[in-house]
This record gives sequence, structure tokens and C-alpha cells, in this order.
Amino acid sequence: MQVQRLSFFQDQRFKMNPQMFQSLKLMELPVMDLREKIVQELERNPALEVLEDRSIVSLDDAAIQPQEEDDYFEATSDSGFIKQGGQAAADEQRRFIEGVLSRPETLQEHLLWQLQLEPVDDELRTIAEVLIQNLDEDGFHKEPPETLFRQRDVRIDEALRLVRNLDPVGCCVSNYHESLKVQAGLLPDAIPEIEEALNHLDLFEKEKFAELGRIMNRDEDDVRWFYEIIKGLSPFPGRQFALAEVRYVVPDIQIVRDEGEFVIILNEEEIPVLGISPFFMKIATSRKTKKSGTPDDAQSGTPDDDDEESAGIEAAGTVSRPARDFARENIKEARWFIHSVNLRNHTLLRVTRAILEFQRPFFINGPKYLAPLTLGDIAKELGVHDTTVSRIAHSKYIQTEWGIFELRYFFTNSISGTGSGGSQYSKEGVKATIQELVSVENRTLTDQEITGILAQRGITLARRTVSKYRKELDLGSSYTRQKRDH
Repeated sequence: MQVQRLSFFQDQRFKMNPQMFQSLKLMELPVMDLREKIVQELERNPALEVLEDRSIVSLDDAAIQPQEEDDYFEATSDSGFIKQGGQAAADEQRRFIEGVLSRPETLQEHLLWQLQLEPVDDELRTIAEVLIQNLDEDGFHKEPPETLFRQRDVRIDEALRLVRNLDPVGCCVSNYHESLKVQAGLLPDAIPEIEEALNHLDLFEKEKFAELGRIMNRDEDDVRWFYEIIKGLSPFPGRQFALAEVRYVVPDIQIVRDEGEFVIILNEEEIPVLGISPFFMKIATSRKTKKSGTPDDAQSGTPDDDDEESAGIEAAGTVSRPARDFARENIKEARWFIHSVNLRNHTLLRVTRAILEFQRPFFINGPKYLAPLTLGDIAKELGVHDTTVSRIAHSKYIQTEWGIFELRYFFTNSISGTGSGGSQYSKEGVKATIQELVSVENRTLTDQEITGILAQRGITLARRTVSKYRKELDLGSSYTRQKRDH
């Protein structure tokens, strides 16, 4: 006879709450999208308010002389690192470029860039490239993967896992349901119950949490937690790259040289200074209503509660419990949002500072001195996960004296070199060198001649690799360039 017995067990589980999801999403936003998100949060949360909006200048402030603007950036998030320059630094700050024309990045370009940074062999990389080129604007397969190859390759599954782990996660699948399962499985707190919950999306859509709890044999609070996690997933991860129009970008950060030192400047003009509403703070810290001979909670549940909550502060200077709880909850959310914005800015500064240290020759001498650098190098230096660096580098731009570059431009693999130690030259650095050779050539150089010149400089490349880089730079062949010059 089977007997049911109670048993207890203890385990540790990390839960990612909605606030943590919010922090991760803010980490990815470029400065203009962040400003839009702040506006949305201000409309949603009455406890959050703008203390200062530096993107709005009054007519009186516009008349301030340039020398009075030297202290404008003193309140930066990393004031200990930024050196206060003189008039030259102030001039650089005022020339902070805001209108840079940019062609939107496609989903395929975004995935292929990340793929180039993955330490995988050429065979697996080639299979993954084919899979990426087979994706539609949602991030799903156009054709079944097995039909793309003459025979069933044992490494297709390996390539699928590789692409699905790239940002945005959940691409290279057949449909949105499969995408959500992939995303759920890659969460830091991934547990089987979340993937099971995705089998009942119709009930989640109707918010039937009690019924879902019975089906899954879980508490209703757990089901609601699953619901919040699923809401944070993207059923069509590729759509964020579907925009085709030309757009303007605003650099998130700037690096200038002043008196031989590099200065990092965070673009804080577009980010308003946020704070907590004093009115809501007063409500949250006020005493609750207590009438003579009436318990504190005597009025709770009566129709007058809504009126008390909307009124807030009463004539006697006290507030109802619902109003106080409402204020405290909104203050808590506002503080977390402010913390998330500050964390995003602080992480961006830390990553930029690490890039500056790794790529110092680039910032001193120009693009052809760009060194090999991976996301893992920066992550190891800062003691964070690779995905954190990937998120902060997503869609953000940096202004340098050599031009404006995407932050991800500074992450590039080394070229294939001789010896077990690899090469000290990055792909982008070599391409910049080829660009320079072609632009200053006294006579038209063939790919073989360019290969020989690079070899003299210690850069060993095959001729076909030089030809490939030349085509990526949109440079014609020697015959085409010679014909054009004549």
C-alpha cells in the first residue's frame, strides 16, 4: 500500500523580478531611446519627476558666455576620471555632434558581427553564416535549415545553438513559440517550469492564474511570476532591426584629448536629472488617518477609500493607508528606475574606459592601429559577464577625433597569422591600412602587390584575403581603379 508522506527540502533559487528585467532593457538603449523611455516612465509613475532637463535651454541661459560653460560637465557620473580642461575642452564639448546620418543595421549584419567574435572554427562559422542569411525580419527560418545543405550535417544543431545564443537571443528558430522557449532557457534563473508555462500561452493571455496554478501544480504567486518573466520576452526578436529608413544618431559618449590626457565625456545633455516627488515623499512618511474613537483601519473597504486615496493629504495633515501604500509603491519603483539609469550610465563609462586602455594606439594614431579585442577581454577586465558588455555596446556611438564609430567597432578579432600566438593586428586595422595604401598609391597596386607591402610591415595575409577586405571597403580592382583614374 502506497502512503503519501510530507517531505521538506531546501534549495537556492535566483529569481529575476520585473525590476531586474527593466535594468537589462535600459542597459541596451542608446541615449535618444533612453530619453523616450524616461518620458514614458514619467507619464506612468507620478512619484518620478524631472529635477533638471539639460536639453532645454532658456533664452537667458543661451546668452551665457562660453567661458562660463567650463563647469557644465562637472556633474558627470565619473567626475573622478574626467579632467577639467580649459577653453579648448569647453570648445570640444560644444562641438558634441548630434546630427550624424546613419543607415540602420540589419538583423543579419548584427548577428554576423557577433559571429566573427566567436572563437569557433571556419567550418562551424560557415554553417552559422548560411543560417543567419536564411532568417526573415522576425528572426525565423525562411527555409527549413536541413534543406540548405546537400546532406544532413552533424554540426547544424551546433550552429543553431550558436546563433540562438547571439543577441537578440531567440533567433534562428521556426516560430515565436520556439523563440520564447529558447529565450526562457537562456535566462539567468531558467527553470523548467517557465518552459512548461509557455505551453499555456492562451491561459496567460486571459490572465487565468488560478487555473494555471492548478494545471501546473504551483502557487498562484509563482504563476504570476512566470507571467511577468514571459511578458519580458520578445516573441519576434528580429523586428527591432526591421526599420529601413535613414535615421539620425546621437553619440552616447565622447573621448577627446586635452593637454596629452584623454577625457571621457558622457552625453548627459539628453538625459534629464530625475528625482522623487516631495509631495509623494510627504504622503509616504505621513501618519495614517485616525479619527476619535475609530480604529485605524475602520474605514478600509468602504466606498470612501478611493476618494481618500485620490485626495492624498487630508486637512489634518494625515493620509489614509491606501494613499500611503500607493505613494510608497510608486516611490520604490521610481528609485529603482533612477538606479537603473545610473547603472546604465556607469557601466557605459566603465566599458568605454576599458576600451580606451585596450585601444589606446587607435585613439592616438587612428583606425589602422585598432588592436584585436573581444567582448570577453572587456568582461574579464571589468569582472562582468560577456552579455553585459554586449548589451552596453548595442546601438551606441562614440565620438572621437577620428570620427564617430559604433561602440562595437572596437571589438574585432585578430587576423589569421602565423605561429601559435596568433596575430597582433585586427581585421579592421588591416582594412584601414589597405584603405590608406590604395588612397595614396602613386600607381595602381594589384592585390598581390598590396599583399607584399603588408608582409613587409609584418602583416601576413593571403592574396584572396586582401581581395576580400578590398571588396568589403568597396574598393574596385586594380583594373577598375586604373580605368577610373584615366
